[in-house]
Amino acid sequence: MSYLWSMLVKAPLIVVSTIVMGTISVLISFADPTGRRQHAVSRAWAQMLLVLGGVTLHVRGMEKLNPNQNYVFIGNHLSLYDTPVVLAAIPHQFLFLVSAKYVKIPFLGTHLRRSGHFPVDSDDLRASLKVMTAAAKRIAERGVSILMFPEGRRAEGAMQEFKEGAAYIAIKAQAPVIPFALRGTREVLPVGSLHIRGGKVDFIIGDPIETRGMTLKDRERLTGLMRERVVQLLEETSAERIPA
Repeated sequence: MSYLWSMLVKAPLIVVSTIVMGTISVLISFADPTGRRQHAVSRAWAQMLLVLGGVTLHVRGMEKLNPNQNYVFIGNHLSLYDTPVVLAAIPHQFLFLVSAKYVKIPFLGTHLRRSGHFPVDSDDLRASLKVMTAAAKRIAERGVSILMFPEGRRAEGAMQEFKEGAAYIAIKAQAPVIPFALRGTREVLPVGSLHIRGGKVDFIIGDPIETRGMTLKDRERLTGLMRERVVQLLEETSAERIPA
């Protein structure tokens, strides 16, 4: 019954809400050079998806964020539902680095381009470097944050090694890194599945990692530190979920 409800009710409603909110976002983009209104639309869309998907979101660590500071947010990647979760949870305006394949999808690609998100082709190192440099510059010029999943793709098992792109951007921008941990989104929507199960999702924000004074020679060390912090957050959450 839950599978039929998901496929016949949840999924169509999510598709419709995505089309409607995406259209609104694109239209707003022509009169919104800062992207703030578009981001507000994206957050409203994300909150809709959590309600439609039957997701209960628990956020912890929000007090660690300075509303006047721009960050590079990084965390683990479990599910397509990670995107609405981070949009709903984080009050800061931020841009994603997304796979270039998504920008080629009709309608979705238009929304991503008009919103200013950065497409990355992992097979083209030179082009990726240019995109990451542009992202670092955007942090300073437009006063927005960047959000990345440094694993590069959704992990079906244990968390994968982090790629160095996030560290590169943070160091170039001299922006603090905010590690976060997601738990529960894989159960809501597993990789390769269309069955949205709903359930509890934890979103935990860690302490900022300062990058001021670092150089690009430090990016390997920073990448290792970022992954270590996310692992620690996941371990803390796992311990809290174990009944006494």
